[in-house]
Amino acid sequence: MNYKNKKIAIICSKGSVEGIYPALILANGARMEGMDATIFFTFFGLEAITKNKMGSLKVATVGNPAMHIPTMLGGLPGMSKLATHMMMKEMDKLDIPHVDEFIEMLDDAGAELYACKLAMDMFHLKKEDLTDRVKGVLTVGEFYELTDDAKVIFT
Repeated sequence: MNYKNKKIAIICSKGSVEGIYPALILANGARMEGMDATIFFTFFGLEAITKNKMGSLKVATVGNPAMHIPTMLGGLPGMSKLATHMMMKEMDKLDIPHVDEFIEMLDDAGAELYACKLAMDMFHLKKEDLTDRVKGVLTVGEFYELTDDAKVIFT
């Protein structure tokens, strides 16, 4: 297709399974359409690119109206684990890669992955804590400069 905008900048600020996958899927779709894709991971979105957390993401069951369960039930021990297991099982059926594989696939496809410096400082993270697929740590100003002519999508 012929798109007016050939650059997409995605801001991923949520650290749950249902918060991170939309950013990864949108970036992958952009690359498949021949568009440049940049993902800026900030606040809890850093969970997707932090080495010791990216393999243990969970579905948010408390306060999530899309779960269609009362908040009190969502807070019961094991509910998040059960919901995560069920969602990942469905995603496996659709051959949707796990986060670490998806990050690798996006990097190999030419998507650019960046971490937010403010969030990194706030959570006391260092570049070494992140997957090697992250291109760099940027301030908000640097992100704006890098993506000046991109369409911005918040997930």
